[in-house]
Amino acid sequence: MIEKKQNWVQSVLVYKDIRMLRILLLGAISGFPWVLIASSLSLWLKEEGLSRSTIGWAGLIFGVYAFNYLWAPIIDRIQIPLLTKKLGHRRAWIVLMQVVILLSLIVWSFINPTQNLALLISVGLIIAIASATQDITVDALRIEQINENEGKAMAAGAAMAVVGWWTGYKLGGVVALFTAEYFENIGITDYWQTTFLVLGAIIILMNIGLMFVDEPIETNRQAKQKETDEIIARKIGSRNFITKFFVYITGTIGGPVISFFKKNGFAIAAGILGFVFLFKVGEAFLGRMSIVFYKEIGFSKGEIALYSKGIGWITTVVFTLLGGLMAMRVGTIKTMFFAGGLMALTNLLFAVLAWTDKSELLFAIAVIADDITAAFATVAFVAFISLLVDRTYTATQYALLASIGTAGRTTLASSSGALVDWLNGDWGTFFILTTIMVIPSLICLWFIRNKMKIGTK
Repeated sequence: MIEKKQNWVQSVLVYKDIRMLRILLLGAISGFPWVLIASSLSLWLKEEGLSRSTIGWAGLIFGVYAFNYLWAPIIDRIQIPLLTKKLGHRRAWIVLMQVVILLSLIVWSFINPTQNLALLISVGLIIAIASATQDITVDALRIEQINENEGKAMAAGAAMAVVGWWTGYKLGGVVALFTAEYFENIGITDYWQTTFLVLGAIIILMNIGLMFVDEPIETNRQAKQKETDEIIARKIGSRNFITKFFVYITGTIGGPVISFFKKNGFAIAAGILGFVFLFKVGEAFLGRMSIVFYKEIGFSKGEIALYSKGIGWITTVVFTLLGGLMAMRVGTIKTMFFAGGLMALTNLLFAVLAWTDKSELLFAIAVIADDITAAFATVAFVAFISLLVDRTYTATQYALLASIGTAGRTTLASSSGALVDWLNGDWGTFFILTTIMVIPSLICLWFIRNKMKIGTK
């Protein structure tokens, strides 16, 4: 089915679809855990006196997002006793992971970072694993809200997912920072530990909201997966426990990969994977150290919350929706080229901020510009990989592509603190290097731009 060309008004009206509100909530559920293991954990460790390198290497826990593809097929097939029948397959897994995160926050509330750093990071790793696992089902449930032939709605859904993610992350960050500052000001010694209990209440509210997100009851996904298993089984011939296990592993893990390369061809598929891996590396290097940078140049938690989280959230919401409109009108690929150029320019703004005296105005401009860039880049990226997936393997293929993108942002960016230390705290040069990191992905995208098989370009 080929969609008719829409005017701007018709494109905007796509956002009125009730499915967009559900996708917004799913995005918030996905984004909120990053408040815990990104900005909150980094600032907690900073205020406890740990080094930049330690904070940076602690970010290795994000590496699990790069590997959630490995257990995505299991999440696609295994049902949660009792929960699956009552809530549906996708929602049951989300609720289970939310409970794990909630219990982890309770454990964090009893930990002293300087005395139990290994335990603190271990609990953070559990939160990251639970968050990465729930992302598998959140993304699948989001994509399955939209029909395969609704390319414009998919772009709008990507925008709403990004708005939701940043809402969970930004507004969650506002609550975390202001709550921590309030508890600190009234004399509570373990103010971060107490803050995590407040954040746990938000998780409970999100789970209540999840009950209003519809999940398709009937699906032919499992039937098609069994068909793939049967094809593999016929190729093998003999039937015993070992061959059945081999068929299961090959069908669930190998099937999605084979499908992806068969659809695009090896060279183009490899180019897509290279672009996905590299696209947001520079942004990740900047993001991992940004809150440490803000603190070092003299901004308080309240100021960081106001500009980076509060105003930043408004900016992100507005420009994500505009980014969705741009993707609907000119295509996801052109939007990604535009966003890549913005990323490079924004990182240069941070270099200027580092090389000048503390300026609240320049700080606000740099943070807002960064949020605008992130909005355009993320909505185009999410729409891009959403259009690439095969609905037979929705969760697994999306998890694969998202994991590869996360691998670039997490594994490489974990050395960001060490890089700043190696530069002897020269933040300006650090931000120049993050600007250069943007270029390789855009070169990769240029060579494959006209050869990919997606619904809209």
